[in-house]
Amino acid sequence: MELSSLSLTELRRLQSKVETEIRRRSDTAKKDLLKRMQKLAAEHGMSLTEVLGQESAEKPAPAAPRKAAAKPAKKAAKPASTIKFRHPENAAIGWTGHGRKPQWVIDWLAQGKPLDDLRANTAAAEAA
Repeated sequence: MELSSLSLTELRRLQSKVETEIRRRSDTAKKDLLKRMQKLAAEHGMSLTEVLGQESAEKPAPAAPRKAAAKPAKKAAKPASTIKFRHPENAAIGWTGHGRKPQWVIDWLAQGKPLDDLRANTAAAEAA
């Protein structure tokens, strides 16, 4: 097929057909793989959800996008980050070491002092 001889309309039509075929083949491949995985799990006396560690009932991946009416699942809460650095004068102020440095850390480093001096475990030991 010589693409340069096709008009823009024909190219867009061809693109649409190719995208549709890719989606169809991808969905078929996913369904076949799911069946093979379920069969393999059954041969070992387990369900696929047991193998994957899922608590919900067996559900194949949805082929179509979810409807707007469906409620999204709640995300698991992240554990609180631990404080890795403490303010040298006020131990109640801390920084996890993630994200932007607080101004007191920037000031500390500008004085040429090492960041390790602010580590939570050493700062608590010095305050005690």
